[in-house]
Amino acid sequence: MVPELFEDHTPVMSVLSVAGSLGAEEQRPVLPPEFNWRDYTIMLLHVAAEIEHSLMVQYLFAAYSMGGPQVPDELREDVRGWQEVVLGIAKEEMGHLVTVQNLLTALGGPMNLDREDYPWGSDFYPFAFNLRPLSAQSLATYVVAESPETWSGPEADAIKEVAADTAGQYVNRVGALYGRIDAILKNRDFLPDEAFHEDTLPYQASWDEWGRGYTRGERGQEAGNVPDVKSPELLVFGVFSRDSARKALHEIGEQGEAPELDEQDETSHFNRFLGIYRALTKLPPDQQALVARPIAQNPVTAHRLNESTSVGFASVEVTTSPITDPVTALWAHLFNLRYRTLLTDIAHAFRLAGPMDNGGVLTGRGALVHRAFAEMYNLRAVAGRLVELPLERDVPDGRLAGPPFEMPYSLELPHHDHDCWLLQRDLVQASQLLIEQLYEADSSYAEDPYLIALRESDRRALDQIEHILSRKGCPR
Repeated sequence: MVPELFEDHTPVMSVLSVAGSLGAEEQRPVLPPEFNWRDYTIMLLHVAAEIEHSLMVQYLFAAYSMGGPQVPDELREDVRGWQEVVLGIAKEEMGHLVTVQNLLTALGGPMNLDREDYPWGSDFYPFAFNLRPLSAQSLATYVVAESPETWSGPEADAIKEVAADTAGQYVNRVGALYGRIDAILKNRDFLPDEAFHEDTLPYQASWDEWGRGYTRGERGQEAGNVPDVKSPELLVFGVFSRDSARKALHEIGEQGEAPELDEQDETSHFNRFLGIYRALTKLPPDQQALVARPIAQNPVTAHRLNESTSVGFASVEVTTSPITDPVTALWAHLFNLRYRTLLTDIAHAFRLAGPMDNGGVLTGRGALVHRAFAEMYNLRAVAGRLVELPLERDVPDGRLAGPPFEMPYSLELPHHDHDCWLLQRDLVQASQLLIEQLYEADSSYAEDPYLIALRESDRRALDQIEHILSRKGCPR
C-alpha cells in the first residue's frame, strides 16, 4: 500500500493554488519512505508527465475519430467545430508535457516521455488509458479529469456518475496532483533555492522554439482552422527558480481547469469539454452515435491476430482490438514509427543546448525541433488514413482501425550524441522500408501524394543526419 501522502490535519492556507481555487485550504504533504523532498518532487513530476502524455494521446484519438460520411448534413459544421476544439486541447497538452520536462530539467531530474509506468501513487491517474472514439461517455471522463475542485451541483454529480461508469473507476482530478507539487515547491524547508538550476535554461524548451504557429498571451489572437473556433494557446515556460516553477504549474493548472466557475470563460479545457458534452447530450441518442466513425477501441498491431485481448489496469480491464487487415497494419506500423520519432526528437532536443540556427543554417537542435513539428503533421495525416481503413480483413462494413499510439520498446537515448544521431538514422531508414512495403502491398500507393512527400522528406532528413554524423563536432 502507498502511504497517505498528506496528513489529515493541520490544513494551511494556500498562497497559490494551481487548481484554480485561490485561498482554498490544502493539507500538508507527507514525505513517503525511500525519498527525500527533491526526489519525491521529481517522482511526482514523472507522474505528471505521464498523465499529460496519456491525456494528449487520448484526446488526439477522440478528435481523429470524429467526422466521416455517416455524420448528418445538419451536424457537419458542429462536429467539425468540436473536432477542432478537441485537437486544440490536445495541442495544449503537448505544451504541458514539454513544460513538465523543463521542470524536471531545472531540478536536475531525468526526462520522462513515457506513459503509465507508475511505481508509486497511481491514484493520481485520472482513469485507465483507453483509446475511445468520441462519445458523451468518453467526454464525461475528460470533463471530470479537467474539472476544478469547486465544481459541484446536480449537473456535476450526474456527469461524475457517467464518468465513473465509463471508466470503471472513480475519475480523479488532474489538478490535485499539481496542487500537491506546488505545496512542496513553495516550501523552502522542502526544497532550498539551490535546488533550481538556472544553468539548465539553454537545454530547456522555450516558447520561441515550440510555440511556433500558436498564440501567446490571449487565446485566439490568431484565427483557427474553423470559423468561430479560436486557435489553441501553447504554453511553454522555462524554469530557473522557485517562482518560475510555481508560475509554470499555475498556468498549466489554470489552462486545464477554470480558475473560477465562469461558464463564459472558454479558455479552460474543462469549460471547452463541458460545452461539447452539453451540446452532444442534447442530441437524440441515434444522432449522438453518428458523430464519430465506427472506430475500434484500443487498436493494436498485435501478433495475436485472431482475438481481442484484455489488459488489466488496477481493477479495470481494457479490451484491445488487433488490426488484422495487412495493408491497414502497415499504415498502423508507420503511425507508430512516426509517433516514436516525435518522442525521440523531443528527448534528443533536450540533450542539446544553443540556438536553433547558426548563420541561417539549422543546428542539430534546430533540426530536431523542426522535425518534431513535421512529425505532428505526419501523425495527423497517417491517422486520417487509419480512420478510413478496415480493422479486419474481409469483413464488409466492419469496424475501422484508427491510430494505435503504441509505445516503442524503449525511449532511452544512447549515451553518446553520435549514437543518438545513429538512432535518428535508424528511424528514418525504418520509415523508408515501411513505405516500400506499402508500395508492394498496393501498387496504387506509388502515386499517393502523401507517401511521395513523406519519402522525399525522409530523404532530406537522412541527408541532414549523415551530414551531422560526418562532422568532427559530433562526439562519440
